[in-house]
Amino acid sequence: MQIHQLSACELAAAIRSHQLTATDAVNACLQQIDRHNDRLKALITVCRDRALSEAQLADRALDSGEPLGPLHGVPFTAKDLTPTAGVRTTYGSSIYADHVPTQDELCIARLKAAGAILLGKTNTPEFGLGAHCTNALYGPTANPFNADYSSGGSSGGAAAAVATGMCFLSQGTDMGGSVRTPASFCNVVGLRPAAGRIPRRRKKLLWDYLETDGSLTRTVEDAALMLSVMSGEDWRDPLSVGRSAWQKPDSSGQSSKSLLASLRVGFSAGLEIAEIDAGVVQAFEQAIAHLTPWCHTVDATHPDCTMAQSSFEVLRAALLWHKMQPLYQQHPDRLSSSVRWNIEQGRGILAETLLAAEAQRDQLYLNFLNFFEQYDVLATVSASIPPFPHDQTEILEINHVPQRNIIDYLTVTYTVSLTGLPAISIPCGQLPSGFSIGLQLVGRPWGETALLAIAAAFQEILQPVSSIEIPSA
Repeated sequence: MQIHQLSACELAAAIRSHQLTATDAVNACLQQIDRHNDRLKALITVCRDRALSEAQLADRALDSGEPLGPLHGVPFTAKDLTPTAGVRTTYGSSIYADHVPTQDELCIARLKAAGAILLGKTNTPEFGLGAHCTNALYGPTANPFNADYSSGGSSGGAAAAVATGMCFLSQGTDMGGSVRTPASFCNVVGLRPAAGRIPRRRKKLLWDYLETDGSLTRTVEDAALMLSVMSGEDWRDPLSVGRSAWQKPDSSGQSSKSLLASLRVGFSAGLEIAEIDAGVVQAFEQAIAHLTPWCHTVDATHPDCTMAQSSFEVLRAALLWHKMQPLYQQHPDRLSSSVRWNIEQGRGILAETLLAAEAQRDQLYLNFLNFFEQYDVLATVSASIPPFPHDQTEILEINHVPQRNIIDYLTVTYTVSLTGLPAISIPCGQLPSGFSIGLQLVGRPWGETALLAIAAAFQEILQPVSSIEIPSA
C-alpha cells in the first residue's frame, strides 16, 4: 500500500512510531495533487511550500520528543468557504478572488492545534450554493471515477481530494446535504455532526444550526478521529456542546457483532417525501439486504416527515436573505443565476410564515424522537440521484418527474438537517454505471458516538460491495 492510500488513523500511528515522517505524508499528497488536480480541479489553492515547511517542523518536534497531538503530521484540506489565516479564501466568488483572512475558523484552528497540516483549499460552488461544484473562478470539480461527471455540491472538492489521496482528511460544510451528497458521489465517508457539536464563530445568527461544519474522510474511524479534534464547547457559539468521545473499535470485531446483534434499524430510501432515482433505490435496497442478516431488527419504517419541505424552504430562504442581502444589493451582476435565485427566495417572507416554519421544524424533531423510542438508527439514501454530467447545471427532474424547484433533490438530506440530528454517509454499493452510492445513517440527539460505532460496523459489512478503483489519470 502506498502512503496516500493509508487512512488518517494509520498515517498518524505510522508517524508517531517513526515509520513515516510528516514530510513523507505531505510529499505523497503533493504527488497526488500533481497527478490528479489539473483534471479534477479539487483544490482551488495549494499551500505547497507552507505545508512542506510545516512538515519539517513537525518532524523536528517528533525527533525532539515534544508532546504530539492526535493528528501530528497528517495533511488535511479546508473547504474554500471556511476562513484560513494567511491562505486565500474565495468562497467560490470573483468578489473574493484575492481575499486572505487573518484568522482561522475555530474548527481549522483546532485541527492545526492537534498537529494536522493544512495542504490547501477545496473547490466549492459560489458561496456553497448549487448542485454542481463549480464557479467562475476555477470551473467544475470532476468526479474521480469519471471526469465528465459532477463530484456533487457543495463540498465536491473536498470529497474528490479525499477519494484520490490529495489529502487524508478534509473539512466540509453542510446545510442541506453538502457533505453527504459529495460523499455519496465520490465513494467516501461524509459526517454531518449534531447541531452544536462543532462550534462555529462565523455564524450570522448565533442560534442558527441549519449549517454545520463536517468532514470528508476515507473511513468511519477517520471521521471519528477528526470529530474528536474539532468538537468541544466554545461559549461564543451558544449552541455548542461538549467534545465527542471516540474510541477505536475493537479490532477483533467482537464489539461490532455484539452491537449489531441488538441493533434496531428503520429504513426508507426517500422518507416518502423525496423522489429517488430508480437505480439508487435498487442499490440502496441491496445494501439493506446485506445488512439485514446481521441486525436484530430491520424494518421498512420512518418518522412522519411531510412537513419538512415547506419548513426547510422557508427557513433556508429567510436565512440566506438575511446573510446575503448586502452582497445581493452591492454586486448583483457578479453573482451567478443560481446564487441570485437562492437569495431571492427569502425576500418578503412574513413573520407569520417564518414562525409557522419553525413550528413545523419542532414537530419534525418530535416525530424523530418518537421514532428513536423504537429504533436505534434510521437508514436512507445519501443522495437522491447518481452523479450527473457537467453540462447539467441543476437537478430539474428525477425519474422523469419534475422537481418543484432546484433544491428539491436534496429533500432526503435537508430533512435531517432540520432536526439537528447527527448523520453520516458511508459507501454502500455501486450502480450499473460504475458510480458509487452512499447510505445515510441518522442517529439520536448528540449521539455521534453510537452512530459512528454503527457506521463502522456497517462499513465492514458493505466494504466488499462498495470498493471502486480510481481510474488512472
